[in-house]
Amino acid sequence: MRFRLLKRNLLALLLVSFVVVTLLFLSIVSDGDESGPRDGGARAGETVKFNFGSLPELSRSVYAANYKQCVLNAERFVGDPQLVLVVQVHDRPEYLRLLIRSLEEAAEVHRFLVIFSHDHFTEEINAMVQGITFCRVVQIYFPFSTQLYPKEFPGQDPRDCPRDVPKDSAVKTGCLNAEHPDSYGHYREAAITQTKHHWWWKLHFVWERVHVMQGYSGFAVFLEEDNYILPDFLQFYRSMVEWRKNSCPDCDMLALGNHNGVTDFTRLSNKVSTTGWMSTKHNMGMAISREVYYKLMGCSSEFCTYDDYNWDWTLQHLSGTCIPKPLKVLVAQGSRVLHTGDCGLHQKGNCRPEWAAQKVEEALKVAKHGFFPPSLALSGAEAVEHKAHMKNGGWGDVRDHSLCNNYAKRL
Repeated sequence: MRFRLLKRNLLALLLVSFVVVTLLFLSIVSDGDESGPRDGGARAGETVKFNFGSLPELSRSVYAANYKQCVLNAERFVGDPQLVLVVQVHDRPEYLRLLIRSLEEAAEVHRFLVIFSHDHFTEEINAMVQGITFCRVVQIYFPFSTQLYPKEFPGQDPRDCPRDVPKDSAVKTGCLNAEHPDSYGHYREAAITQTKHHWWWKLHFVWERVHVMQGYSGFAVFLEEDNYILPDFLQFYRSMVEWRKNSCPDCDMLALGNHNGVTDFTRLSNKVSTTGWMSTKHNMGMAISREVYYKLMGCSSEFCTYDDYNWDWTLQHLSGTCIPKPLKVLVAQGSRVLHTGDCGLHQKGNCRPEWAAQKVEEALKVAKHGFFPPSLALSGAEAVEHKAHMKNGGWGDVRDHSLCNNYAKRL
């Protein structure tokens, strides 16, 4: 049994290595000219034409785009960005359109650099992002998307064990991952694991590989496609950075959003608080510095093997365990990020994005008198401590562990 387990682990590692090396080779040969950004710069305005005709062509397009890293609107907006936003995009174009509208209406948006990180590739979404003219834009593409691997790992291999089959039955049938259910006896679902994979890959790629990020010393604010930023987002971000510098130098992260919407927004507009980072409260509009990125990457093994398919619950687990001092966060009490999505990972039907647009309009009317506060005030300071929780499972497959750990390596 031990030999068979070792053999399966070795095969999984070999498979992951083969995938990584093969795709890296494709990324190089798909754009072999010497005019690419080998000096660390990116060509401005020149986009990669995506070919959606077949999976190999789409894969080559993904790698060519990640290699070239075209900066849209770079000639129009010069100088260093004052704020970097990183948006994780899947396949909800109606919500993404709302987010883009909020960006366009934000004050001083020309000072933004917005990085869109995609794990689902469509002409509609590409055209939507490439149609942005009001700030600099970079698109990056998760190269291990289940869309590119529909019938093999990291997608769902038909030889994989069904989610709910008992382990003894799985071992008897010889399905690929029989020895590696999660903590609750369930086998991996590719659609469930992708979000955590994408988030960890994106974190590494943004800080290590995106050329225009080299030398950037500010925070990167992480958003999702169903977020909507308020008009004073940049001004409030600046105020939080300055307040942190003067009053909370040990605050590791910023949270520009919360899940309370615009409830009592005018009163709370200038209020901030400090506390320990919690996944259910501080995962929206989360701002991470390069220093905190290094702390997280030092815990790559723990992140990649912790049996929870949620990146944010995994992050909370690291805070106070692998990262000895729990992460401290400076939180906006008046959220500068609204959550518009009524559909997500576990809910696919009855999505009504038109309701989201209506709710946004109503929220803006409620909040408008609280925008652009002249200064910030501390409303509370809670103890910073490790918050243990029951892990959610969904992340027991050694192939996921191996692939995840590869993102932090210089390939």
